[in-house]
Amino acid sequence: MGLRDLTRQAVEAAITEFDSLGRSTFLKRYGFGEAKTFYIKWNDNLYDSKAIAGAAHGKLPGQLPLRSDEFSGGENTVKRALENLGFIVVDERSASARNPTWARDELILALDLYVQFKGNPPGKGSSEIVELSTLLNKMGSQFAGVTREFRNANGVYMKIMNFRRFDPAYSAQGKVGLQRGGKDEEFVWNQFAQHPVELHAAAKAIRSHIGGGSAPSIDEESDIAEAPEGRLLTRQHQIRERSRAIIEAKKRKVLQLRGKLTCEACGFDFEEHYGERGRGFIEVHHVKPVHTLTTGSKTNLEDLSLLCSNCHRMIHVRSPWLTVAQIAGMYKRQ
Repeated sequence: MGLRDLTRQAVEAAITEFDSLGRSTFLKRYGFGEAKTFYIKWNDNLYDSKAIAGAAHGKLPGQLPLRSDEFSGGENTVKRALENLGFIVVDERSASARNPTWARDELILALDLYVQFKGNPPGKGSSEIVELSTLLNKMGSQFAGVTREFRNANGVYMKIMNFRRFDPAYSAQGKVGLQRGGKDEEFVWNQFAQHPVELHAAAKAIRSHIGGGSAPSIDEESDIAEAPEGRLLTRQHQIRERSRAIIEAKKRKVLQLRGKLTCEACGFDFEEHYGERGRGFIEVHHVKPVHTLTTGSKTNLEDLSLLCSNCHRMIHVRSPWLTVAQIAGMYKRQ
C-alpha cells in the first residue's frame, strides 16, 4: 500500500493527532522535518503535508505509518494524492497561502464566546459561530483590507477550541486541548479569562466599532504599544487623545483653575522651561479604560489628564499601559 490508498478519514485523523500533540511533537513522533513548500490548509491552519500523509498511512486498517525516506513529498506525489481526496494543498512560497495571524481583537471576541459557554462552545454550524465568522470577515475588510473570506465558521470554531489548552477546568478532566496556536492566545487568556466582565465589555466595545465605515485615519506611533484590548480600541484611544476640540477645552479649564499647564505626573511646565515657545503646550492622555470606548460614548474633561511628552510616552511604551498615578510614583522614586 502507499499514498494512493490514503483515505480522507485517515488524513483527518492525522490532522486531529497533529493538533492534539502540537507540531514539534507530531513531527518528532513520525520522524519528519518541517515542510519547506507544501502544506495542507485546513480550518485556517497549515499542516506539513508530507508528515500528515505519512502518519495518515498508519491510520489505515492493518498499516504502519510511512517513513520520510519511503516516499517523495513533491507536487506530483503527496500534493496530488491529498488533492485527489479533496484537501487544499498550498505552496507556502505563495503570499496567499497563509491567512493573516489572528489579532488580539479577534481573539478577544473568540474568548468571549468561549467564556459565555463555559468552555463548551456551540458547534461549527451554530448561529453563534456563523455570526462571529461573519463579523470577523467584516472586520478584516474594514480594518485590514482583506476582501476575501478568511475566517470561515470551521476556522473560528477551531480557534475557540484552542483556548481549552489553557483552561484548568478542561485539563482537570485529564484532557488536552488543541495545541496549535499563537502566543497571543495565551496573552489574551491570561489577561481576560479570569475577568469575564471586563472581557465582555472589551468584546462589546470592539463589536461597536465594526461596520461603521473604513478604518480610522491616523498615523501609527512606533513608541505606543498595543493595548491588551487590541489594535482597534488602541486606535480609538489615540483618536480621542488627538481631538483638538476636547484638548483645547481641557487646557482652558486647567488654566482657569491653576493658571498654568503642568504635567500631572512630574510637574513639568513647558512655558517655565522654554518661555514663549512652550506657552500653552502640553499633551493630553485619555484615562478612561480602553475597553469602555464604545461607539457613541462621550469623552468628558474628567477623562483627560495633562502630561508632558516623556510621561505620556512612558505610559504607552509597553503593554500593559500604566496609570498616571503609577508613572507619578515611578518618577518620585527616582
